[in-house]
Amino acid sequence: MKEFETYILPNGIKGIHRRVKSSITHCALVVNAGTRDERKDEFGLAHFAEHAFFKGTSHRKAYQVNCRLENLGGELNAYTTKEDTTIHATTLRGDFSKAVELIADVAFNSTFPERELDKEREVIVDEINTYKDSPADMIFDMFDDMIFAGSELGHNILGTKAALARYSTEHIKRFIQRTHTTDQMVFSSIGNLSVGAVQRVAMRYLAGQAATKRDFQRTAPAAVEPFEKCINKHTHQSHCIVGARAYDINAEKRLPLSLLINFLGGPSANSRLNILLREKNGLSYNIEAGYTPYNDCGAVAIYFSCDHHNTDHCRELINSELQALRSTPLTARQLSLTKRQFLAQMAISMENNEGYMLGAGKSYLVHDEIDTLEEVYKKVSAVTAEQIMEVAEEIFSTTSTLIYQ
Repeated sequence: MKEFETYILPNGIKGIHRRVKSSITHCALVVNAGTRDERKDEFGLAHFAEHAFFKGTSHRKAYQVNCRLENLGGELNAYTTKEDTTIHATTLRGDFSKAVELIADVAFNSTFPERELDKEREVIVDEINTYKDSPADMIFDMFDDMIFAGSELGHNILGTKAALARYSTEHIKRFIQRTHTTDQMVFSSIGNLSVGAVQRVAMRYLAGQAATKRDFQRTAPAAVEPFEKCINKHTHQSHCIVGARAYDINAEKRLPLSLLINFLGGPSANSRLNILLREKNGLSYNIEAGYTPYNDCGAVAIYFSCDHHNTDHCRELINSELQALRSTPLTARQLSLTKRQFLAQMAISMENNEGYMLGAGKSYLVHDEIDTLEEVYKKVSAVTAEQIMEVAEEIFSTTSTLIYQ
């Protein structure tokens, strides 16, 4: 049995399915449209539209949308990123067709009534206010604003209160019509169903949407000069990001960089920076590193928080570690352990069927294929210490720093 099986609907929507032994099914419509597809007068509109999908369709009122699966013990949800919007559902196996029908209804038949939008604006304003109370979250958007200055990638997902006040039903409909085209959609599913059964359900509820094609292209962000900035907000702690631009989602060097970032500041307690800043020196409770690849660029960010008087010391230790990685390759033992840890983390994450389903949908949308764990193992095994040192030099030779304190 193939790990994933694929199909294409007549209107261009691609499908991907994995059969597993489970009484639960997960499914999602992944759309290659996010906040970077907003025009300058549309910031925050992709996220507002995502909320508005749940506010009524030509067949259902808002409460009927919210109750359709929840009454059956399932759930319907959605999220927006800078490059995609995803509507997903989880149900018992016997309710799979109901989940697909509901996703299709909210994706293609939402009416975005003004009275419901008025209420949802207040919800998002509260979300914005909550977000502003969290400097550990805010600093990432501030960093993106600067590292992608002048680009659509350089503004936050939520938008502003002033912008939300302007948006109407027609604004959302125009945005959806322009960006949510069927050639940019993948229907992803996982559960104890054959791909034939899944395809028949998808044909019934998703294939009726008229075929549409995207008529615009994304613009790669221009280069920016390295920066160092401190924002004084009188917080209890310093929050800091040290980062740089990185490779796009299709780059061959993406895998060596992913290994490097995981070794440097991944989720494990024995990551290099966690041991250095927290375990050895007791300077920071939270230190992490991340790599976010996009369609045509990417970014790496090392984040830490600490007492104000420890900020410079933390930065010195991080810069020293980055210099070491640029000048000295990992030992054979370090490289072997790094690869094993990375692969084990990936295998463990695959046990979460919902997360696996969402990741597979995104991967098929972007790459038009899915690597099995065996294929990933082969690619990871081929990475050398010299390749990791090379990407360390390319990415970290010049970094930018943002401090929020």
